[in-house]
Amino acid sequence: MPEQKFCKNCNQKHNCDEIYRKLGDVKGRSVAVKVVVAFLLPLVVFIASLAVFEEILAEATNIKALQTALSFLLALSVTFVCILIIKVIGRELRKDK
Repeated sequence: MPEQKFCKNCNQKHNCDEIYRKLGDVKGRSVAVKVVVAFLLPLVVFIASLAVFEEILAEATNIKALQTALSFLLALSVTFVCILIIKVIGRELRKDK
């Protein structure tokens, strides 16, 4: 492995080993839920709301360009509201601690 050859000749190899050992021993809560809520949830909300608005507006108008533009803007607004709600909930949870 090229990294092992590089580390073998490094004069700070001991420091790197110690840092990685300390990072590996850190005990804390998982950030997986926060990552999913922060990145995946808004994306899913946007895609789902876009699909819903496309279906609703398909019945309301026959102009495809208008249908697409309105669906996109409405989906963006729903996603923005979702993000704001997530932020408010996050602040409230931090206050409780």
